Amino acid sequence: QVQLVESGGGLVQAGGSLRLSCTASGRTYSGYAMGWFRQAPGMEREFVAAINWSGSSTYYSNFVKGRFTISHDNDKDKVFLQMNSLTPEDTAVYYCARHTSALAMRAQGYSTYWGQGTQVTVSS
Repeated sequence: QVQLVESGGGLVQAGGSLRLSCTASGRTYSGYAMGWFRQAPGMEREFVAAINWSGSSTYYSNFVKGRFTISHDNDKDKVFLQMNSLTPEDTAVYYCARHTSALAMRAQGYSTYWGQGTQVTVSS
């Protein structure tokens, strides 16, 4: 099994920045992609960003492109989401995800493993 633990959420004013982190532990076999999804109140969970194992490919949803940046550490067990120019519409619970394919996370909205989520609240 794989455990994913997120950190870095909180309350920020519109226009501000936050950096989310996620650490994977357990049976963290190589080759897996990592990513982020979010779920706002009353809404379905949606894809935010993903990065493949090597880091050579990253994928973003249209609504965060140019504002958010996904990266991971050299060990590939930590993934980060740098969020800039935040708006109230970014308010949601953000979930870390780990799956065999970053492209599949974007295309199918699916992940093998999920974290518990971290709350991000952007005030106007």
